[in-house]
Amino acid sequence: MNATVVMILALAVGTYAFRLVGPLLHGRVELPDRVRGLLAAGAVVLLVALLATGALTEGGGFAGWARPAGVLVGGVLAWRGVPFVGVVLGAAGATALLRLVGVA
Repeated sequence: MNATVVMILALAVGTYAFRLVGPLLHGRVELPDRVRGLLAAGAVVLLVALLATGALTEGGGFAGWARPAGVLVGGVLAWRGVPFVGVVLGAAGATALLRLVGVA
């Protein structure tokens, strides 16, 4: 067994154990309100960072203006309460339209 397979198995076991701890400790560990607030803020920051990375970069460089514009259109549609399918189609359509007219 090579090192890659061993590492994958170790990460799989660690992930399973980490997920198992939640149900096992539910109700036994009480987090302070400050920690709960920090965890919520951390989740928001992580999601925004992932969104920014996915929207603005491609192959280690700037993705062009069409993709961030499409993400912006999708965000506006989601904020307005459009169903998820409409958000995805609107964002993809805006990106495709901008690329069609030459905005990279």
